Amino acid sequence: MHDDTIEPFGLPAVGRKKVTAAFDGGRITSDGGVMLLATAERHMGIAQRLAALIADPRDPLLVTHSVADILRARMLAIACGYEDADDLDHLRTDPGFKLACGRLPDTGNDLCSQPTVSRWENAPTLREVVRMTYAMIDTYCASHACPPAAVTLELDDTVGVVHGHQQLPLFNAHYNERCFLPIRVYDTATSRPVAVLLRSGKTPSGDEIRHHLTRLVRRIRSHWPTTRLTIRGDGHYGRPEVMAWCEANAVDFILGLPGNAVLSRLVETAADDVRVRRAEAAAPVLRRYAETRYGAKSWGRERRVAARIEATTQGLDIRYVVTNPDVGSAEWLYDTLYCARGQAENLIKLHKSQLASDRTSCRSARANQVRLVLHTAAYWLMLTVRDAIPKPESLATAEFTSLRMRLLKIAARITETATRVRLAFAAACPEAELFRGIARSLQLAGP
Repeated sequence: MHDDTIEPFGLPAVGRKKVTAAFDGGRITSDGGVMLLATAERHMGIAQRLAALIADPRDPLLVTHSVADILRARMLAIACGYEDADDLDHLRTDPGFKLACGRLPDTGNDLCSQPTVSRWENAPTLREVVRMTYAMIDTYCASHACPPAAVTLELDDTVGVVHGHQQLPLFNAHYNERCFLPIRVYDTATSRPVAVLLRSGKTPSGDEIRHHLTRLVRRIRSHWPTTRLTIRGDGHYGRPEVMAWCEANAVDFILGLPGNAVLSRLVETAADDVRVRRAEAAAPVLRRYAETRYGAKSWGRERRVAARIEATTQGLDIRYVVTNPDVGSAEWLYDTLYCARGQAENLIKLHKSQLASDRTSCRSARANQVRLVLHTAAYWLMLTVRDAIPKPESLATAEFTSLRMRLLKIAARITETATRVRLAFAAACPEAELFRGIARSLQLAGP
C-alpha cells in the first residue's frame, strides 16, 4: 500500500552525483508476471471450479468479493511467493494483482483483505472440503487431451511441522516433532499433482492407505475407465492390505520391501556371486540384480520380488521391491520403474519448499486441507506457465523459484485510460521475448 509518510532516503553517490530514493513511483507493480498466471488460471478455470463447490449464503446483491475472486487472489499470491494471507492486506491495492483478478487497476474495487480470506478458508464444510479435494483429481484428469493408455502414480508423504494448537498433529519419533504427515500423489512423468491429503503425523496403516487408494482410483476411473494404473511407493506403503486391494482391483503396484532373514537366504547365491566377482575384479563397486518369489505370513500368498544387490569395499547392500506385473527383468523393475520415484522428491520440493504448502497453521483441520488445495492450485498455475515455455529454453525445466525470479518478479507501470489499460514493463528485461511468447501461447490455448 502506498504510504505518503515514508520519507525519501539516500543511497551511495554515483559519478559525484547524489542519489536519492523514495517509494513514490505511482502505480507500479513488482509482480508484472502475475498476468501470465492470470492467463493460465483463466485457461484452466480452477478458481471457478473450486468456488462452485462452496456454498455462499450471502445476499448476491451485497457481495463485493465473490468466492471465486477470493480464491483466485489467494492462489495468485501463493504462486508469486506471498504464502501468508496477511500479505493480501498490502496486495489488495496492487495494480498488477487487481488486473490479474479481473478488476481495473485504478477505478476498480480493491481485492479482498486477510480477514475475508481467512473466513473463507474456514467456511467450507467437511463435505465441501472433500469435493474440493476431488476437484484436484478432476483437474489432473482434465489436463490430458485424451485418456492415457497407462499412468504411474507416486504415493509419498512429507513432514509438516506444527508450532501451535492445530487439530490432528501427533508426535513423530522419526522427525522428533509434532507434525502432520500429509499424503501426496503425483504423476512424476508429467510433474503433475494428483491429490494432497492432510493427515496426522503417524505412519499410515495398511487399512488407511487402502481406503485412500479406493477413493483415488474410483475417481480417476470415472474419467478413464480403461487406463492402466500403477501405484508406486516406498516401504511403508508395501502393506499386505494395499497389495491385496490392488490385485483385486486390477491395479499394478511396485512398492519398497524391507529386508529380512528369509529374503537374505533367498538371494544368498546371487549375493555371494556379486561379492566374489567384485573382489576378483578389485572393483570399487559392482551391482547386479536378482528376483525371487516370496510370501510373508501376513500376505497369504507368494509375490514377485526383485532385488538390487550392490557390493562395495564397505560390504554388501541389498534393496528389495515387491510387484505384481510379470513383465520386465529385475533390473528394469528396480532401476527404471521403481527408482523413477526419486522424481517425487523433486516435486515435493517444488510444492512444499517453493510454494510453502506446509503453511498449515490454521487451527481447524478442514481449513488446513483447504490451504493444501489452494497451494496445489497455485502449483498448477506455475506448472501451466512452465509447460508453455518452448522446450529448447532453459526455463522449460526450471524450478518454480527460478520461474518466479525470471518471469513473475518483473516491474511494470500500469496505466488506466478511458479505453484501455497499458502495462509498461522494464525495457531492459532479459526475458522480454520469452515473456511475450508465453503470453501468446497461453492465450491461444485459452477458451
